[in-house]
Amino acid sequence: MTAANYIANFSVLAPDYDVLLCDVWGVVHNSIVASPQAHDALSRFRASGGAVILITNAPRPAAEVRAQLDKMGVPHHAYDSIVTSGDLSRSIVAARPGKAVFHIGPKRDLPLFDGLGIAFVPNEVADYIVCTGLFHDDGETPEDYRAAFALSRARSMFMLCANPDLVVERGTQLIYCAGALAELYQTMGGEVLYAGKPHPPIYEEALRCAALARGKATPLPRVLAIGDSLRTDMKGAEAFGIDSLFVTNGIHAEELGTREAPGEAKLVEIYARHGVTPKAATRSLVW
Repeated sequence: MTAANYIANFSVLAPDYDVLLCDVWGVVHNSIVASPQAHDALSRFRASGGAVILITNAPRPAAEVRAQLDKMGVPHHAYDSIVTSGDLSRSIVAARPGKAVFHIGPKRDLPLFDGLGIAFVPNEVADYIVCTGLFHDDGETPEDYRAAFALSRARSMFMLCANPDLVVERGTQLIYCAGALAELYQTMGGEVLYAGKPHPPIYEEALRCAALARGKATPLPRVLAIGDSLRTDMKGAEAFGIDSLFVTNGIHAEELGTREAPGEAKLVEIYARHGVTPKAATRSLVW
């Protein structure tokens, strides 16, 4: 291996771990098509006795994510459980009964609130904000929200960010996510609570699910996080004390200058820029 630990096949690392916490968008699929090689690798890991928990910043309940994976042909035997920032967000919203919400995000994210009895109101009269994304992520940018956030900030409104990702892949395009809006609001002085990676609660829940799947807890040195985001997947894993595998053919492909295998110098440079040191890197998840 090189100093940047670039590997072509996951099978060389697999024996060192008992649990995988695997990202979804950018690893298992790219929002449009699933990766057969990725779900084959996850299935092989489980067949060897390991547990796979899909861990995603999707602002939707796990059942919604599972349904999407079903449509893409990702088999159930590729994973044990799904943990989403949407489920964590639901618990936070449920703990604030009677509060009116200004929801920022597309209608497809509304299942997040099912059964919670939430009153949705305009920014001018809301108690707090729940941000799941942009209203129209195919054409808007965070700057389109600056005026609305100025009003929210003047009212000292709290924001719950249900998806800390800044961007996500949609095919080969990068689309802004809720994290980009939350970052803007925070720079304007607004208070933000982030559900999902890189923050600890989602990792704690994922390991709880892994313990249920394996019938016992797993020591952190035997847990590996897999993802394509240095800011969330890699940084979150490192802060939590677990190893990580960086998938380069994802949201950082343009930054690396290639969707093929990047050179060692490029990896060392991008790691330094983001302040992380993954255990290894691979172009895509392949057994």
